[in-house]
Amino acid sequence: MNDFSKKYAEMMEQGTLMLRAFNPALEKFVPEGLDKLMPTMPKDMMDMMFGNAFNKDGLDTKTRMLVALAGLVAAGAQAGPQLKVTVRHALEAGATEKEIAEVIYQMSMLGGLPAMNRALEEAQAVFDENQEGDA
Repeated sequence: MNDFSKKYAEMMEQGTLMLRAFNPALEKFVPEGLDKLMPTMPKDMMDMMFGNAFNKDGLDTKTRMLVALAGLVAAGAQAGPQLKVTVRHALEAGATEKEIAEVIYQMSMLGGLPAMNRALEEAQAVFDENQEGDA
């Protein structure tokens, strides 16, 4: 195996481990399955997201999820399902509801008040679902 192939395999394994950290339900996840879930996602993009971009010595999972949430809010909070999934994963990674709300509030300066309001509504829906599940 040449150096590039070895490094690529290591990056894909890192990405797989990171996905499992985001969501323990992905324990049996294999990156090759993404082509069926997201057939329109270019392979280079998937490799970047789940391989090259994840540095095992970089940000912890909670911080990564809060950064992803900030990006979704700053982009205008138009992706409701993705916001909810990101909030769920942030909670699973150890973020508190207060930290999630603070990230959303901070992004109102970049995404605007409508984006902040939309993101808060989506986050509150997730918080409510979690409380119902705990009851």
